[in-house]
Amino acid sequence: MTKALSEIAQEKGIRYFLISFTDLFGVQRAKLVPTAAIDSMEANGAGFAGFATWLDMTPADPDLFAIPDRNSLFPLPWQPEIGWMPADLYMNGEPVKQAPRYVLKQALSQAEAIGYRVKTGVECEYFLLSADGTDISDLSDRASKPCYDQQALMRRFDIIAEICDAMLAMGWEAYQNDHEDANGQFEMNWTYADALVTADRHAFFKYMVKAIAEKHGFRATFMPKPFPHLTGNGCHTHLSIWDLEGNTNLFDDEKGELGLSRLAYQFIGGVLHSAEAVCAFTNPTVNSYKRINAPVTNSGATWSPNTISYTGNNRTHMIRIPEAGRFEFRLADGAANPYLLPAALIASGLDGIKHQREAGQRYDNNSYTDPLPFGTVKQLPANLLDALRCLQANTILPDALGLDFVQSYIKLKQREWNDYSTRISPWELENTLDC
Repeated sequence: MTKALSEIAQEKGIRYFLISFTDLFGVQRAKLVPTAAIDSMEANGAGFAGFATWLDMTPADPDLFAIPDRNSLFPLPWQPEIGWMPADLYMNGEPVKQAPRYVLKQALSQAEAIGYRVKTGVECEYFLLSADGTDISDLSDRASKPCYDQQALMRRFDIIAEICDAMLAMGWEAYQNDHEDANGQFEMNWTYADALVTADRHAFFKYMVKAIAEKHGFRATFMPKPFPHLTGNGCHTHLSIWDLEGNTNLFDDEKGELGLSRLAYQFIGGVLHSAEAVCAFTNPTVNSYKRINAPVTNSGATWSPNTISYTGNNRTHMIRIPEAGRFEFRLADGAANPYLLPAALIASGLDGIKHQREAGQRYDNNSYTDPLPFGTVKQLPANLLDALRCLQANTILPDALGLDFVQSYIKLKQREWNDYSTRISPWELENTLDC
């Protein structure tokens, strides 16, 4: 017999639950529910006004209800009397089609229908800043090549260790932490899992890092490019397809080029085919394009791609094949929605399998020092508006992810672009005030 959530709460010492969902802009919304009411909330959902979040709704729409997923209960390691639960959204008894978690679940259902189980892993980079967000938190961290800097890493040991200990306690199998390529930047790795499990953990990780940083008097940010002279925050995503039992990696082929199967290359072909449109989800902010189209940073490399190309074990292209059985998608950044990022990859990859799309030529050049001749491969969108226009022209993603969802996403992101476009920047004043 399934235990009531209230019973589980008693066993775990949980007094309150955060019933949480992620909106189209990647913002986490929640209600704090006392344990005495959690069974009712699980049955009926916590009520929200959809218009008050970025879900493309109006004040005239009826109540939105968030049904928590009991399979993804995360007691806060730094505050164990509170349990965080991702939720699925319903309105009038029907799933909300533009809810990001629903979009991912639909993409996974499409994969399962043809015998595939998708597994993913993410590498979430973030900066630790001063409490007011104006500078990095460690003013001694000023080396031109600070990646893997032991001293800088250990000066933030208290925060890093608390986050890593939390992941270990939750069974995520965390296995390494490092100082990244930018001053004040860090990355923490945990083991890959089923795509929905990874997405829920990704959403929780972003909340956890910010909360623990605040606890220590700092501010954490996953913003793609907070400083023009430093490497930006990526969210490199690793993906593989398995059989439904999860025992056999269908991307793994010891006789295949670089250890990948034909199925894997068809999937990659699909991602390459729709990459400009996928970019609208994996690089979803105005700031995103200051990371992928950036000049050389203080460290000597941006570590972000600038062409739609794939390679072997080479970090200068959009897709890297580091070893047999998986590929790494290096385009996504820290602002990517934890649910829409994998959903877009799955949708485009399944299209590649369905239509047996060729991945084309592999390029092993150093894209930073020896770029391919112009026109050899497609270029990434130059800004958010270009990416949205590519998404609007794409038919594959709306068919797979839902036309209503894609239309809502484009509408809200177009408003964001328009809002940005009305702002006068210091650069404009400096360079055109006297024109």
